[in-house]
Amino acid sequence: MKITFCGAAQVVTGSCHLVETEKTKFLLDCGQFQGGVELENLNYTFPFNPSDVSFVILSHGHLDHCGRLPLLVKKGFKGKIYATSGTIDIARLILMDAAQVQEESIETVNRKRLREGLPPVEPLFVLDDVFDVFDFFEPIPYGEWVETGNVRFRLKDAGHILCSSFVEIEIEGKRVIYSGDLGNKGKPFVPDPSYPEKADVLIVESTYGNRVHKSIEESVAELKEAIVDTFRRGGVVLIPSFALERAQDILYFLKLFIEKGEIPRCKVFLDSPLAISITRTFKRHRECFDKDTLKLFRKGDPLNFSGLTFTRTVEESMKINNVKSNAIIIAGNGMCTAGRILHHLRHHLWDRNSSIIFIGYQAEGTTGREIVEGKKKVKIFNEYIKVNAKVYTINGFSSHADKPQLIDWIKKGVKKDTQIVLVHGEKEVMKDYSEAILKDTGIKPVIPELYETATF
Repeated sequence: MKITFCGAAQVVTGSCHLVETEKTKFLLDCGQFQGGVELENLNYTFPFNPSDVSFVILSHGHLDHCGRLPLLVKKGFKGKIYATSGTIDIARLILMDAAQVQEESIETVNRKRLREGLPPVEPLFVLDDVFDVFDFFEPIPYGEWVETGNVRFRLKDAGHILCSSFVEIEIEGKRVIYSGDLGNKGKPFVPDPSYPEKADVLIVESTYGNRVHKSIEESVAELKEAIVDTFRRGGVVLIPSFALERAQDILYFLKLFIEKGEIPRCKVFLDSPLAISITRTFKRHRECFDKDTLKLFRKGDPLNFSGLTFTRTVEESMKINNVKSNAIIIAGNGMCTAGRILHHLRHHLWDRNSSIIFIGYQAEGTTGREIVEGKKKVKIFNEYIKVNAKVYTINGFSSHADKPQLIDWIKKGVKKDTQIVLVHGEKEVMKDYSEAILKDTGIKPVIPELYETATF
């Protein structure tokens, strides 16, 4: 058995791993590279022939795990894409949104290239390409074994986002476990991650392999204080948010704050058509909720409250600019590289009374990372905006497990001769993480480079 690491190799993006046996080839995820031109240029080609791939196992619906499926199909893939039903619904929304964003942004890019005397470029995929993917999706429930060729696999709950999975695979007498992205314990809506069986090969994510999260309770308290402090100054709270999972978590906590009178009455805007659609999708997949969330839904809707406005249209979004205080604006995207959050940053980032609260990972090369690292000015729409707003970074809301949680999960899945492979992490993080794993398990992990092939 050979595995080629076609993405998420010493970077936190582009998850895609080609597994080759004597009889078949298949992919674990097929995600998009994000975070700068150099990485994004890798999206246009595969180091394999897509028509040779028999099937794909999709761990969850984040773009960095599903975002090259349309290109895979366009280049000749004809097999099935296995995932949970909820992941399939989420991936459809994520991919349609990505296509729309690309089609809109490519017009601006090509106008600029035309002025510079350069030829136009094509988007990675368009909406029609996304629709072509839908016929290949094959829903499977957690725990049900699927046999295809000489491969047998099942999905188990990864606790990362709603309906996310890690994968247990039996191949040529070996058990391979692919973590996908593992969840942070104690989050609303989703159960804590399930534990793996003992594996021969354990492919595990490394996003926060060198960090210990604050507890959910501490993070909720910090969010509340940040909001109250901003309103005391007469400002607006901006929350750049991933449309999937993080936006829903924040709505859940804001409802609790407002109902308990812990923050002043205010206007809350969910300014993301994608997040609005995903919020509706959440409510359709209660089979993936934890027990506490199911109880809440029996009493009412934990994702709706007085003062909350969903803004789908551009016109509705622009009207938010008239609100100068006591408002919370949740907008995409989470790393401030595109989307409606950029418009709100242009209007509020320079304002000392306002605040920006980061609640998710900020990859290298993103505007969000620049702000978090203390850059005095950032470029937004070809204009440099001074960073005067108060900046908060609250990492306890992360949907990724931290270092202790990851190592605890790994220890459940290893035996004496297990081979551990680290993916989905930055180089410096992986170095610290690898040393900790070696200390706790006695096993030195492998850290593959992009497009490296390993034999197991």
